[in-house]
Amino acid sequence: MRFLVCALGLFMFVPAARAENVVVTTTTVVSAQDQAEACARTGRLTHCRVLHGRREGIGFSPVSPIQAEKSACFYGRYRIVERGYAWSPIRRGWFAVIRYAD
Repeated sequence: MRFLVCALGLFMFVPAARAENVVVTTTTVVSAQDQAEACARTGRLTHCRVLHGRREGIGFSPVSPIQAEKSACFYGRYRIVERGYAWSPIRRGWFAVIRYAD
């Protein structure tokens, strides 16, 4: 209870932020190759969060980059507009990131 009272007391003395002090950051979309390299570094299948409406498929295969592409989400359903491949020494296989047309 003491901690809660102290924390509330601290917030009472913090000045409110004014509109001109707020910084708005823009989010950039990384390329499919950059995303594939990030997946290869971490060894995890992770999607890019900001794609501006595009679909994205991520696949993995220990055999070849083409097999990784074929295992990606939405493969064969939509027109491919961008591809990226990367070898992962952590998982000992290929990651493929495929971006599809809207």
